[in-house]
Amino acid sequence: MENKDTFKYTYSAKQQEEIRRIRKKYIAEEEEDNLIKLRRLDKSVTDKANILSIAVGIIGALIMGGGMSLAMVWEMFVSGIAVGIVGIVLLSLAYPIYKHTVKKERERIAPEILRLTNELMK
Repeated sequence: MENKDTFKYTYSAKQQEEIRRIRKKYIAEEEEDNLIKLRRLDKSVTDKANILSIAVGIIGALIMGGGMSLAMVWEMFVSGIAVGIVGIVLLSLAYPIYKHTVKKERERIAPEILRLTNELMK
């Protein structure tokens, strides 16, 4: 009788999951599921707009707070009011900046979104 040396490998479920997780890091982006791409693109529109409008709002609030500090603590009323008004203007621009950014980003990614939705609806 002939004895063949064979190797048999078995992996546990934990090892299989780790292998899948590592492999997923190296899968090409083209292999990404279309629905996942669609969700990621849709989310990227509002994420960019949120970051920009929150940054403008925070800067506006800090400037307004500086103006209040000038007026109330250092009794520089005229310059404090002027700085405060600049902060209020920045705060009031945060939402229009959000809307404008969302509109521009949607226009930018619309062709890709429409292509993906057409593929998914077939």
